[in-house]
Amino acid sequence: MEQPALARRLGTTDAVVIGLGSMIGAGVFAAFGPAARAAGAGLLIGLVLAAAVAYCNATASAQLAAQYPTSGGTYIYGRERLGPWWGFLAGWGFVIGKTASCAAMALTVASYTVAGPETPQWLQRAVAIAAVLVLAALNYRGITKTAMLARILVACTLIALAVVVLAIAVTKPGSDQLRGAWSVITPYGVLQSAGLLFFAFAGYARIATMGEEVRDPARTIPKAIGLALAITVATYLTVGVAVLLAAGPDRLAAATAPLAEAVRAAGAAPLVPVVAVGGALASLGALLALIAGVGRTALAMARHRDLPGWLAAVHPRHRVPHHAELALAAVVSVLVATVDLRGVIGFSSFGVLIYYAIANAAAYTLPSRSWLRIVAVGGLIGCLVLVVTLPWESIGAGLGMFALGVGGRWLVLRRRTRPDGQSPNPR
Repeated sequence: MEQPALARRLGTTDAVVIGLGSMIGAGVFAAFGPAARAAGAGLLIGLVLAAAVAYCNATASAQLAAQYPTSGGTYIYGRERLGPWWGFLAGWGFVIGKTASCAAMALTVASYTVAGPETPQWLQRAVAIAAVLVLAALNYRGITKTAMLARILVACTLIALAVVVLAIAVTKPGSDQLRGAWSVITPYGVLQSAGLLFFAFAGYARIATMGEEVRDPARTIPKAIGLALAITVATYLTVGVAVLLAAGPDRLAAATAPLAEAVRAAGAAPLVPVVAVGGALASLGALLALIAGVGRTALAMARHRDLPGWLAAVHPRHRVPHHAELALAAVVSVLVATVDLRGVIGFSSFGVLIYYAIANAAAYTLPSRSWLRIVAVGGLIGCLVLVVTLPWESIGAGLGMFALGVGGRWLVLRRRTRPDGQSPNPR
């Protein structure tokens, strides 16, 4: 039986807010620490490089989304422009990497809300699972409910970040924290910090993956992606400069909660709880958008038989991929209950950079003006450079994950082949 289509209920503002909820999420509260360890004060240069690659990727994604306004994002673009295997690689990287990110964000919610030296681990995991189930239930009720909560969470996150910046600005920090910091910066460290900070920019894909639910997608998606990215870049640069001036690169590098550490360094320790609340809400916003994005990509892959067909179901009333979202909630809950995945920034960046490399390659094939091809080539090269400069553990885990997916798909396609050697559904 043919499944109903998703409903087009999102306007430009809704799409921008969902993109912001994906980008201005837990990444900004966590990614500055690993980036400072990699590059010191050079993390600002890494941030600009990550933003430049993100701009190329966003431009390519926007043009492709306008031409293919359906769920699935680069999974669909890769299939249509480059071939089914390339689409599968993009979709597999996104679903696996972002499923791990869902678990990481859920655990981050718990770490900001109930974590403490006396807090039992089972309680943290229970809170994380509760966050997954509540947000999955909200997504189940329809995309407009998701957009409404995303607005609230984004507003609260921006308020928390404003508190951080204002608290540091009031103390009027000098540049003493950065004295001598620039002399120890290495090109490799800057590139590695860019790859790690890219984790915090990757959310604009969520706008494209929900192309089937956006009104007037040819106009709305490119506009929403551009606006969301511009706001995020401005926010990150402001916060990055502030925390470096307050705490310095060495103190940031040693911090598990770099923004809270920067507030303490600025002498505004009473405001640390505000930062903690902001981190919890940002993590919830990121988790909300991740569930929506992964569910839509899984829906598209199931429609093309790259994932079990059961996942292609669309709820007849709420018009959401309810089977995909229920399965995702179950898998993430198991991961949260059994594994600590808060260290998956590099692993997630690996999968997402491959995802966007394929998006840029697909955009290059579009019949368009030469400027888009130049941007697509820049984005492709940027993604590949950032991939190879990630920590080796992240690269190894990412390659293993892709090998597992490719091997599984190859075996499934072999089983589908008829005795005469012809596939009933050639790929």
